[in-house]
Amino acid sequence: MAVAAAQKNREMFAIKKSYSIENGYPSRRRSLVDDARFETLVVKQTKQSVLEEARARSNDSGLESEFIQDVAHLGNGDKTPTVEDGTHQDETKNCQLDADDGDDGGKKDEDYTLTEEEVILQNAASETPDAEHAVQKAAFLLRMRDGMGSLARILKTIDNYKGCVEHLETRPSQEAGIQFDALVKVRMSRMNLLQLIRALRQSASFAGVNLLSENNLTNKTPWFPRHAVDLDNCNHLMTKYEPELDMNHPGFADKQYRERRKQIAVIAFAYKYGDPIPSISYTESENSTWQRVFNTVLDLMPKHACREYKAAFNKLQEADIFVPHRIPQLEDVSNFLRKHTGFTLRPAAGLLTARDFLASLAFRVFQSTQYVRHANSPFHTPEPDCIHELLGHIPLLADPSFAQFSQEIGLASLGASDSEIEKLSTVYWFTVEFGLCKENQQLKAYGAALLSSIGELLHALSDKPELRAFEPASTSMQPYQDQEYQPIYYVAESFEDAKDKFRRWVSTMSRPFEVRFNPHTERVEVLDSVDKLETLIWQLNTEMLHLTNAVKKLKSTHFE
Repeated sequence: MAVAAAQKNREMFAIKKSYSIENGYPSRRRSLVDDARFETLVVKQTKQSVLEEARARSNDSGLESEFIQDVAHLGNGDKTPTVEDGTHQDETKNCQLDADDGDDGGKKDEDYTLTEEEVILQNAASETPDAEHAVQKAAFLLRMRDGMGSLARILKTIDNYKGCVEHLETRPSQEAGIQFDALVKVRMSRMNLLQLIRALRQSASFAGVNLLSENNLTNKTPWFPRHAVDLDNCNHLMTKYEPELDMNHPGFADKQYRERRKQIAVIAFAYKYGDPIPSISYTESENSTWQRVFNTVLDLMPKHACREYKAAFNKLQEADIFVPHRIPQLEDVSNFLRKHTGFTLRPAAGLLTARDFLASLAFRVFQSTQYVRHANSPFHTPEPDCIHELLGHIPLLADPSFAQFSQEIGLASLGASDSEIEKLSTVYWFTVEFGLCKENQQLKAYGAALLSSIGELLHALSDKPELRAFEPASTSMQPYQDQEYQPIYYVAESFEDAKDKFRRWVSTMSRPFEVRFNPHTERVEVLDSVDKLETLIWQLNTEMLHLTNAVKKLKSTHFE
């Protein structure tokens, strides 16, 4: 029961994954970057409303005033433990409570507000009668005005609340008017922990009492998928210009097309990790739309696409996957990618949230739609469809260098803050979707949105837009355009140069831990312990030994 309560409270501040027009967001202006920004806004609003609701419940129940009254009862025969209990009389005189008689005590009551951590703790304690007695590990930081003399009172108060001190650490404070900071880790019941914190806050000896994260007390350590099976929980859709919702969509008035989209979406929603990707029996009209776009890309590719795209495209043709007369099945494409770069495909019902989409890339999984754009608009689609995925993304995902770059973007997104997800989405937008690169001093396209959109491709390679060198720090801040052609494109010197710049930029992100993908276990590992680092070093040393031996053998053969 305690586990369920903790899970529920962690979910209180979880990112709201699914949005629609009902959330007040216009559907026709949506893209990966815009969705990431909208996600940040909704999370902040949801978090604030939850906090305000919890604080209101706490005030209505009189819980805060009850704690303050408990503290104020000192010296009146009340046996409630306080900061001053169990200490010498001269010490209590030097540490009067803020809840004493007079206006100050009333002001303290009025100004007191719960922190996010206390809201979560309080809700967890109130789930059931047993929950409030559940043992909780926690840590709090005390800013002591009066020096080390306060420590005895702190320890006595913790003991009075039947708590166990597991760690105590002090250091000189760098703030004016505060002598020491004390980090105290305790183990005690949830309700007693709440009472302890409130009692400590009433003492004039402390300039601050902050409850910190400890043992999943809060959601400060974000959840993110650790294995591809977790992607079953990362397929939340973002509404974008869908035929059911926007009259400007080419398929809005086509009931048959809308029903077809629903049928294909059901297949994607039912998919689970490890299942074979269901085949779609594409209609003659859908295959005809594919053929028109395919033949156009085939004509423009030799002149405008980068060499890596053309090489992979030819391999897909040789494998009889890319043919003009039929749309490839995702299962066949997925098996092809697995052999060449380790990437696999997963069916998606539509545009995913930015966080979920990027997280999939960390496991070398690309979420691909299976529906086809409307036949009346073969050379433009207002949302990703399988023609965009197949002709735009798949060839470069079959290139080892580009596949690695895509995975590194995904790994950087795991556990990233909302603002960093926005920046990563923007980098993805201007590289994987709309990226240009140099090749023999000529501009070539490698972005999927360019290679699957004829008009945008020709615009990007004309003299109309502004071209800038790819620098992740500036690229990540650049406003984007999703209604018309991009006015600005970013040019990479090469894939390797782009990856090197990206790695250096990611190292400046605020995420307090590093992750890596273990190809043997197919799991993402958080490098947060000496043991994990030692294991990684051992693996790298083994790889270096093989590389050194290979170089020696090659030199030996060369000079013989």
